[in-house]
Amino acid sequence: MARSWPVAAPRPAAALRAGLFPWVPVCLSAGIGLWFLRPRLLGSADWALLAVVLALALALAHLAPRWAARGAIGWPQADAAHLGALALCFLALGGGLVGHRASHVAAPVLQWRYYGPIEGRVIQIDRSGRDRMRLTLDRVVLHDLSPARTPARVRLSLMGDEPLPPLGQRVMLTGHLGPPPAPSSPGSFDFRLHAWFDGLGAVGYSRTPIMAVAPPQDGVWSLHRARMAISAAIRDRIGGQAGAVAAALMTGDRSGISEETNEVMRASNLYHIVSISGLHMGMLAGFVYGAVRLVLVAVQGAGIGLARPLHKVAAGVALAAAAAYLWLSGGGVATERAFIMVAVMLGAIIADRRAISLRTVALAATLVLIYSPEAVTSAGFQMSFAATIALILTFGPWSRIAPRLPWWLRPVAMLVVSSLVAGLATAPIAAAHFNRMAQYGMLANLLAVPVMGTLVMPAGVIGAVLALVGLEAPALWVMGIGTEWMLWVARFVADLDGAVMGVTKPPGGVVALMGFGAVLAILCWRPPGQRGLASRAGLGLALALLAASAVLWGTARRPLLLVAPEGEALGLMTPAGRAVSKPAGGAFVVSTWLQEDGDMADQVVAAARPAWTGDTRDRWADLPQDWQVVHLTGKGSGARALPECRSRRIVIASEPVAFDGPPPCLLLDPERLRTTGALAIEITPEGPHLRATAPMRLDD
Repeated sequence: MARSWPVAAPRPAAALRAGLFPWVPVCLSAGIGLWFLRPRLLGSADWALLAVVLALALALAHLAPRWAARGAIGWPQADAAHLGALALCFLALGGGLVGHRASHVAAPVLQWRYYGPIEGRVIQIDRSGRDRMRLTLDRVVLHDLSPARTPARVRLSLMGDEPLPPLGQRVMLTGHLGPPPAPSSPGSFDFRLHAWFDGLGAVGYSRTPIMAVAPPQDGVWSLHRARMAISAAIRDRIGGQAGAVAAALMTGDRSGISEETNEVMRASNLYHIVSISGLHMGMLAGFVYGAVRLVLVAVQGAGIGLARPLHKVAAGVALAAAAAYLWLSGGGVATERAFIMVAVMLGAIIADRRAISLRTVALAATLVLIYSPEAVTSAGFQMSFAATIALILTFGPWSRIAPRLPWWLRPVAMLVVSSLVAGLATAPIAAAHFNRMAQYGMLANLLAVPVMGTLVMPAGVIGAVLALVGLEAPALWVMGIGTEWMLWVARFVADLDGAVMGVTKPPGGVVALMGFGAVLAILCWRPPGQRGLASRAGLGLALALLAASAVLWGTARRPLLLVAPEGEALGLMTPAGRAVSKPAGGAFVVSTWLQEDGDMADQVVAAARPAWTGDTRDRWADLPQDWQVVHLTGKGSGARALPECRSRRIVIASEPVAFDGPPPCLLLDPERLRTTGALAIEITPEGPHLRATAPMRLDD
């Protein structure tokens, strides 16, 4: 008689096993997002309102179960009130966290153009998008400017090739400074807000030599200089861009990576490799954990007894290695976020908890939001947690399928599945933030990431250990082979036809609708036979949010006419794409416009599109409803604007225009644009409709 085996009960859904805790970072994120709808420093009235909301919500959460116990209300209503009150608590806490953070980092922002001597301490050296070295200075001193009005930090691009000063050294140079640039168009990325949380109050450039004012400071700066020395040694030993990439992977110093290399890495969807994130931290911690555990098992197999559980010892050593890597990499925001995630998972192993679960991810997200609430708006935060959650949800089905595969096929299949799942989860977020999609990104990652995990990161760890006795050369040689392979893959994929596809920028709110819809779908999912009213309502709302985000994105229409913040460039949407008024001038703004249109053309190609007529200084174009736009640049443009200002015309001049009385045209000159910022203009039957980018002052 055949023996019957008991059938195991189906495993509960991941969200059901996680309980209610994953809702904590969701509610915190919602509260933080509400602050970003109108970012400002919270005043005493705002804090009082938050305190009242928090107190009332806590009171309701406390009283609802007691009312139900006395029969005043039913238990379903009490549970709904209890959970709703707790959600409101975390919403208020999220708003309070980001409000406190904005106040804590508040520093003066330069509100005008400055040229003169600049003195400060070097705290960061990196490379700009134009392939120029940059210095970030703190403890800044500007000529004839009081300390109360001096920015806490400034960043300067260097035009020359002079030697760079060491970190911690106080330097002086002459340069141009201005406030952090406004968005290129309404709805574009607001660098000013990013700079505020970084304490960056001015940006600019310098063409003069750098003069040392005082010797480099010791203490923590000695450690930072040691890190930069390690980076330089790796670059010199491996050589070329392979050495620069290896140095970036180990120390976080990307100053040696050229913009050409960055471009091919972006086009192949491998740019995440040169930015230390959860991938690198996870690979390093995983390698150390596995290696230490194997060594301990071997020691135990040799007859030497070890009292403590081996996996916990290995997790502790891996945690220490991750902390060392955090220091070695310079401790950027993305690296700190990755360390928190890895530390939580290793801590779960030590505490005999599941290391891979939604609760673990929720704890890591909560800690990140408490430490850096503004991270919720960043692509790195959204993409890293989206990929992690997707892989966790895939782990259950994969664990049931994997045993049925041949042992030699499992690693390949796991790599394909994990790359596909992570790529699908992050692709919409990447497209929304960067307006580009790497068509062959999965191919590039399949070819490069295994080498990253099996050669590059292990060789880096071994090289770091061997460097203590001066025997790191073989490990660095292996690491160089791995980084050379990754660069070859990046160039090969980037050169394929159609490697990059442009994507139109979604309207504001699409990413939030998409994110919260996906989270609701995950947390409200139950097997078909276990879906209650709350689960069905949550899934319905999730589908509605996802559908709304898809409709809004799919029907998005780019503005007809865009005006640069200082009137240096105009972009008119035509059937052939956006036609730019000039082939040069306002390069960064124009490239942003084209990128957000999902247009792969450059400024020269966009300027050649049929729309504009006239010479290089005076340009005209026809608009709907019998309107015209005139763009006047160069010396004398203000005077030339006077006779051109007529009815049903939009006149933009690069010099101030003195007009007696109200102008008959829509006149935009530098003085008027200074109050509006970049403009998006639509022509309606009632006339031009302007959407402005107003100056940002959180302390208004």
